[in-house]
Amino acid sequence: MSTAARRLWRSGEPFIWLTGGALALALLLVAGFLCLIVVNGFSFFWPHDVVRLTLTDGNTLTGQLVEREAIPGKAGQHRVKLKVANRDLYGADFQWADEASIARRDYPTDVVVMERTEWGLLIGTIKEVREAGRPVATGPAQGAAELARRLPAAAKARREIRAIEKGEVGALNHAQESIRLAMRRLESRGQAQGPAARRLEAEAAQLQTRYQERAAKLAELRARQTATVVVVADGGKDKELPLLQVLGVEAPNTMSVAAKGLHYVGRMWEFVSDNPRESNTEGGVFPAIFGTVMMVMIMSIMITPLGVLAAFYLREYARQGTFVSAVRIAVNNLAGVPSIVFGVFGVGFFIYLIGGSIDRLFFSESLPTPTFGTGGILWASLTLALLTVPVVIVATEEGLAAIPRGMREASLALGATKLETTLRVVLPAVMPSVLTGLILAMARAAGEVAPLMITGVVKLAPALPIDGFWPFLHLERKFMHLGFHIYDVGFQSPNVDAARPMVFVTTLLLLLIVVLLNLFAISTRNRLRRKYAVSAV
Repeated sequence: MSTAARRLWRSGEPFIWLTGGALALALLLVAGFLCLIVVNGFSFFWPHDVVRLTLTDGNTLTGQLVEREAIPGKAGQHRVKLKVANRDLYGADFQWADEASIARRDYPTDVVVMERTEWGLLIGTIKEVREAGRPVATGPAQGAAELARRLPAAAKARREIRAIEKGEVGALNHAQESIRLAMRRLESRGQAQGPAARRLEAEAAQLQTRYQERAAKLAELRARQTATVVVVADGGKDKELPLLQVLGVEAPNTMSVAAKGLHYVGRMWEFVSDNPRESNTEGGVFPAIFGTVMMVMIMSIMITPLGVLAAFYLREYARQGTFVSAVRIAVNNLAGVPSIVFGVFGVGFFIYLIGGSIDRLFFSESLPTPTFGTGGILWASLTLALLTVPVVIVATEEGLAAIPRGMREASLALGATKLETTLRVVLPAVMPSVLTGLILAMARAAGEVAPLMITGVVKLAPALPIDGFWPFLHLERKFMHLGFHIYDVGFQSPNVDAARPMVFVTTLLLLLIVVLLNLFAISTRNRLRRKYAVSAV
């Protein structure tokens, strides 16, 4: 090696370039990852134009272009993937077409895209709209105008039906279940034939009458929506669709950029505020958002006092020695245990042992159907609290070690007790470090899936953990989670191709929630730092 080369290496400049290059590569990887998610996620809501491909054999395909790729083994030749929808008519949402076999491409203005409550999108031309079997509008133009007039009433009817099903009928079912459990309590006491039992039977009969009235109201609302729209799809197949199942109708080929923008915003709002449909491949993800945020909040409430108290004992009160060192090693090693192991522990300890004991003591009338002895949001949150508590302990300990010993001695010299020094001097000073650990714990917990799969998360939750029935907060209920939603839609969906865009947009939403939670914690930490800095001066 020459003298100049040795001098260069001794100067340390190559190491600077090496570290800078590693940082640049890491940033590029993160940026590329985010760009991939953003591009594929945000494009999901845009109303793409509908193309009609006329093939050389005379057949036609109508749908939205999804992607274009080279044909394997055929140099210079490509094929296009078309979302033809109409799954109930053709059995598949997508079809491939070789570009060499395409004779003509048209963008017809009479083709509409219908969003339905089931079976996904329907793409075709409106043939007619019927009312009680009698045509009231024929042709694409008249049919579209008639649908625009009738869709608001259909949407109102769906809201009324949902309000009755979830509100009044839900309340009746809840009351009937309460009476059933009360009857079982009386039976266990040998009072099944007493006046209390007769009173409960009378209440149950009244509830059954009210339930039948609500059921009749639901049937009347559904029967009132007798309008039917007939759509002709490619291939000459007709589809008769009840108007109550039509969520929206759009003609992308005639929409302006502004109209598409408004539609884009509306679909984004629907995604974050609506319930999922079609095996989670359509609709919204509001229950998953709610479950994710609530689980992280419960976990944070559990983990903060536990981690802080453990760190204070290890650093402030415990006599430093072999035992304390072993405990620190064990805490650090817990951070490397696979998350599924914590899930198995949560099932065995929280669900079967604690939850089963709670059921036997307080909910015996519900057995053998478990209440707390099965997966729920409480047990999932506690499992993740155990998973992430080492992060809070280590961060708090590091913060305690960074506090000058003189601050403690000055407080004690002024007559404060050990407890007063801990609460009024040490704890405020270490709070930024506590929040740092909490930020890391929240970020990890929000993305964990494996332990949740066996401690309470489900594909579709029938009800949220919070509702209008006493005790309002139902920690025993199962819940939905964005991380599991991504896994379910991406790998367990019966229609993977149609669900792939939902995977990207849900991933983007999960990242956004994690960032917002972290920003809130970071802002709180910075306020505490400024407050402590001012008080120290």
